[in-house]
Amino acid sequence: MKRLFLTAATALCAAVVGVYAHGDNSHYGNQQDVKFRTQQVSGNVHMLQGRGGNIAALVGMEGILIVDDDYKAVSAGLREALKALGSETPRFILNTHWHGDHTENNETFGKTSVILAHENVRRRMMNPPVIFGRATPPYPSFALPIVTYSQSVTLHINGEEVRAIHYPNGHTDGDTIVFFVNSKVVHMGDDFFANRFPFVDIESGGSVQGLIDNITRLLTEIPADAKIIPGHGPLSTIDDLKTYRQALIETANIVQEGMKKNMPVAEIKKAGLPEKYKEWGTGFIKPDVWIDILYRSYSKK
Repeated sequence: MKRLFLTAATALCAAVVGVYAHGDNSHYGNQQDVKFRTQQVSGNVHMLQGRGGNIAALVGMEGILIVDDDYKAVSAGLREALKALGSETPRFILNTHWHGDHTENNETFGKTSVILAHENVRRRMMNPPVIFGRATPPYPSFALPIVTYSQSVTLHINGEEVRAIHYPNGHTDGDTIVFFVNSKVVHMGDDFFANRFPFVDIESGGSVQGLIDNITRLLTEIPADAKIIPGHGPLSTIDDLKTYRQALIETANIVQEGMKKNMPVAEIKKAGLPEKYKEWGTGFIKPDVWIDILYRSYSKK
């Protein structure tokens, strides 16, 4: 039974990882016809939505700083959106983690922009982990972060204080949460999938319990009236983040209770999750995939 579970989990999660893997957006072809949606969030901070993860852009006379940069295949659309904000080339890029849907355009801008990220992000870009048997190519040297940090870094640009803080072992082991302090805006990367089950990359040091712990901590640190940019999904509030945390806790408890009863993962899937989480499974991570992630994460010592 254990072998059957591992085989099913490997096949299922390999499909998941393909979307995040650097250099693999073949399911989108080489489409450059993406029109980015730009939304002013607060002050000089904007949210850009293209094909991959959400991007934050801080604009002003001192240049543009962006948080994450989407797939390389949509670079033309991103340049167009940034040009409308003042410059098609960002001065600074902050990577919230290493996955390709947030970092592939490091290759587009890396020769002219300063890229910053947690030290684990650079390590993984240089030697991407083999995730369920799937190898991904390393990033070219010019697309790697040239400024790294172990805990945090602060930038002062365009009248804004930008704090990039590492939160360990949540979505991955290199996650950064970015606080635009003056504007009360927070970019959470893939530690937050708004109203959807998240992907937790266990092979990259991610942990469901670590993610829950990080969200719990952040709820004490994010201002109550802050606007939150999730890694995926619409602009959100602190109440949305609280709802997300509760969903993580409740679904994790369901799987852990099944594990305590020695239920194989197939039985837990058959029992399913409460009806109220039906919509949560309509995004990229389906309920069965989320149960697999929970089961694997809580099985890992």
